[in-house]
Amino acid sequence: MSSVKRVGIIGLGHVGAHVANSLILQGIADELVLVDVLEDKLKAQVQDLRDSLSFAPHNVAIENASTDYEALASCEVIVNAAGHVDASTNGRDGELIVTTDEVPKFAPRIIAAGFNGVWVSIANPCDVVATAIWHLTGYEPTKIIGSGTALDSARVKNVLSRETGYAQSSIDAYMLGEHGFSQFVAWSQVRLGGKPLAELAHEQPKRFGFDLDSLEQDARLGGYVTMAGKHCTEYGVANAATRIVRAVLSNEHCITACSTQLTGQYGQSGHWASLPCVVGAKGIEEIIELDLSEAEQEKFKQSCAHIQENISKISWW
Repeated sequence: MSSVKRVGIIGLGHVGAHVANSLILQGIADELVLVDVLEDKLKAQVQDLRDSLSFAPHNVAIENASTDYEALASCEVIVNAAGHVDASTNGRDGELIVTTDEVPKFAPRIIAAGFNGVWVSIANPCDVVATAIWHLTGYEPTKIIGSGTALDSARVKNVLSRETGYAQSSIDAYMLGEHGFSQFVAWSQVRLGGKPLAELAHEQPKRFGFDLDSLEQDARLGGYVTMAGKHCTEYGVANAATRIVRAVLSNEHCITACSTQLTGQYGQSGHWASLPCVVGAKGIEEIIELDLSEAEQEKFKQSCAHIQENISKISWW
């Protein structure tokens, strides 16, 4: 890895701008290369971010690259945030056509220019867009990461923290499958202080005997509570993406739920979906297969079928 940490961001709307700001305020990036088709918005975001540098841990060079996608080739990580939030009003699948239509405009150009870093894609539907980047470019699949259910897993921890009073950081829980309505909580693997939730529920039913279906629905629909109030989600997903970028740039080998190419896990292959993954400088270093129950494996299968159904709707595929 280069000693200079250079990160590119495609799309400087709500989420892309928050990713840039988080990378600056957490001291993760040394250089940012920002690209957007909306010239005035990009100029405004660059100005605003530069105005904030006096309050950052260290100076960050911020480049307005306009639509020069080739300028991203020298980055160690590229964050794809090229989305259309208005299309997501009726669900994450609402952006299916518009976001996948963006991929041919930039992905082949960046790879042709010599990019050799890691993609972190957060545009929705996340799993389909990540698969599309690979399909169009033939790029090494382990170096294409979808933010996937990193955010949704945080939402599970949020509802469990609400119910238990424990800090989210002390709860081990994963939402798996699609970053969308078919996602599901792997309840069999949830642990508090290393102890399975099912065991705690048996020992202390009044304290831990939760209505799991209700909690899962709260976590699944958390993003739409946010959408209803301000017509976008931004902080959670931006920080999920930033966390993955940090793991890559620091070669951290951290374990997080994220979307990666399946290669036979639970009988699924050829497309991206979320499982716990080890993330480091080379992207996805390892996929961790959990001991899912038969019911959870069936949910994973159904979730993957929905991803594949969405892929089949893309005309240029």
